[in-house]
Amino acid sequence: MVTRDTLIDMLNKIAETIIENKEFLTDLDAAIGDGDHGINMDKGFRAVIEKLHGVKDKDCGSILKTTAMTLISTVGGASGPLYGTAFLKASIIAKEKMELESEDIIRMFDEGIKGIVMRGKAKRGEKTMLDSLIPAYEALKISIEGGDTLTQAFDKASKAAYDGVEYTKTIRATKGRASYLGNRSIGHQDPGATSSYLMIKSLANFLSN
Repeated sequence: MVTRDTLIDMLNKIAETIIENKEFLTDLDAAIGDGDHGINMDKGFRAVIEKLHGVKDKDCGSILKTTAMTLISTVGGASGPLYGTAFLKASIIAKEKMELESEDIIRMFDEGIKGIVMRGKAKRGEKTMLDSLIPAYEALKISIEGGDTLTQAFDKASKAAYDGVEYTKTIRATKGRASYLGNRSIGHQDPGATSSYLMIKSLANFLSN
């Protein structure tokens, strides 16, 4: 179970992890994209930290919706609308809830991915954030439905997301700026898949402490 206070702590942990990895994400994007992924994500999640101070007495859905709207309004490029849509879709599942069960988290993850697919018109295997998010979701769902704790489930999800990032190195980009490089994009890991992995990894670390 995740209370609203824990949810805020989890979102702050995600934000801190993204901020810490600003340069790393920017370097990855400089190789195959616009070179601004880390900069944009850093800006967005710094704004999220500020906004979370004002929603500590709200329900989980409102907390997630505030996160979503902040990312949409502050993160440049494609990442803002994509991550913002994911959090917005998740907020619908969490609406008016003061605590979240494991089953809620599975549904939130699923709806978030569906939102990204809809917004980005992408699918797995196109060298995008979906290549880490979908395996992570599948691992999380199987783990929880198999009786694991949320901590165990996110640990498995983190490992699956990492493998997804590694997979992006082996394929050609067909979406976004990286697609202009054609086969030259092979060998580079996708920045979006990497930031998604970092978020999931931060949650796994948070829950294990």
